[in-house]
Amino acid sequence: MRFRRSQGAGTDTFQPRLWLILIGLLAMFLYLLAFISMNDDEIKIDFVFFTATVSLIWAMVLMVGFGVLGGVLLSQVYRRRRGDKPRQSPDSLS
Repeated sequence: MRFRRSQGAGTDTFQPRLWLILIGLLAMFLYLLAFISMNDDEIKIDFVFFTATVSLIWAMVLMVGFGVLGGVLLSQVYRRRRGDKPRQSPDSLS
């Protein structure tokens, strides 16, 4: 069954899905803005040979980046230890 638009129904019809997506994106943007503004405290990070003072939000972003990088690297090590080979497409003839 195909749905067809009537001749008069152009871009002036109400699109609830579009509005829900826009409201959701606006809510996420406002939440992110509030999250950043609430985490602007300065913190001191002690490394082995030096000390750095950074904003808390940047320290959190850095730790998330380290976590993602570590997860990707560990998954590669796990795959290599199991002996999984990269999958080939069924179209390739070998």
